[in-house]
Amino acid sequence: MTIENKQVVTLTYDLYVTDEGEKKHVESATLEQPLVYLHGVGMMLPKFEEHLNGLAIGANYAFTLSAEDGYGEYDEEAVTNLPKDMFKDNLLPEVGAILPLQDNNGSHFQARVISIAEDGVLVDLNHPMAGHELHFNGKIVEVRPATTEELNHGHVHGPGGHQH
Repeated sequence: MTIENKQVVTLTYDLYVTDEGEKKHVESATLEQPLVYLHGVGMMLPKFEEHLNGLAIGANYAFTLSAEDGYGEYDEEAVTNLPKDMFKDNLLPEVGAILPLQDNNGSHFQARVISIAEDGVLVDLNHPMAGHELHFNGKIVEVRPATTEELNHGHVHGPGGHQH
């Protein structure tokens, strides 16, 4: 069976990013803890899925996504200052901390604390991998048709049924 839309794909991968001209290992999915996802429903980066289309169980793969095809170019304007008074009880976050935020429309996102100054907390709203080429290599472990329940819910369920 080869990878097509509406199939459950299980795979391993190693992800490297290009940072200052060097490839740096970022994360892995192993045989013991593989990535399992529903192909073609928007769970993964579109170009990631495009590179996997048509691959069969046991196939090895290696490809690179440009920053644009990954998490976008780094946006200098996505660095902003949050007023200190939005932090309750004067408990300021540490530099490097990830803050869960919500906009006026109820959308959730994260910001990384860059620095703390007298007038506020400087945060970066860019995705941590924005501006980086993404280098993937790995192996297709399993491909199976998604169940009706998985398709209706838009995600993979664990062994024995529905799990979130």
